[in-house]
Amino acid sequence: MLHAGSQIATPDGAIDIAANLAAVRARIAFAAQAAGRDARSIALVAVSKGQDVDQVRRAIAAGQRAFGENRVQEAGAKYAGLKAEFADLELHLIGPLQTNKVPEAVRLFDAIETLDRPRLAVALAREMQRTGRRPACYVQVNTGEEAQKAGVAPTEADSLIRQARDELGLPLVGLMCIPPVAEAPAPHFALLKKIADRNGLGLLSMGMSADYAIAVEFGATHVRVGTAIFGARPNP
Repeated sequence: MLHAGSQIATPDGAIDIAANLAAVRARIAFAAQAAGRDARSIALVAVSKGQDVDQVRRAIAAGQRAFGENRVQEAGAKYAGLKAEFADLELHLIGPLQTNKVPEAVRLFDAIETLDRPRLAVALAREMQRTGRRPACYVQVNTGEEAQKAGVAPTEADSLIRQARDELGLPLVGLMCIPPVAEAPAPHFALLKKIADRNGLGLLSMGMSADYAIAVEFGATHVRVGTAIFGARPNP
């Protein structure tokens, strides 16, 4: 079994995306079995930020259908044609969302995982009402309360959830977090699940290339894996 974050290369040194996807899926299945869970309840979101369309196409050819992008503009340039070609693609926004990008985000994405403030909730509700398009929403919780990182503070998460779901009627389905790099992820995953459970939210987007197996143990329903699939992102 490969360690989380490992990548497989072809004989010519190129990243073998199909083999990497298979390895990640196998590790998810192994972690799910160890946790007494059904691996089919865990969705793999391939993080394609910084990767070109050819790389994404290789992942699609290997059966991957859910992808995550950090920036609205990059996602639009990359996926507008792909979504027209592959009707079953599912695109997740996993980076911070500015309110002026809300119309484009609602049009393009199937899930917005980075709802983190009341003003953004209002903007999303207004745009969804205007267009009738309702991508699934996740509240991003800054479990480490890091000043440089997006996300609502854990102590304010319940209030934002109530506003988004109960007052504004957003299609709120779950929570997302990104634990601090220098800390063990398990307590952060446990905290996110606790907040989700007390608010009746069933989906948990947590776990990346280095820690997705741990996230599965703590109840992740979606894991966001980039490097372990595509290798290191190219320099801009």
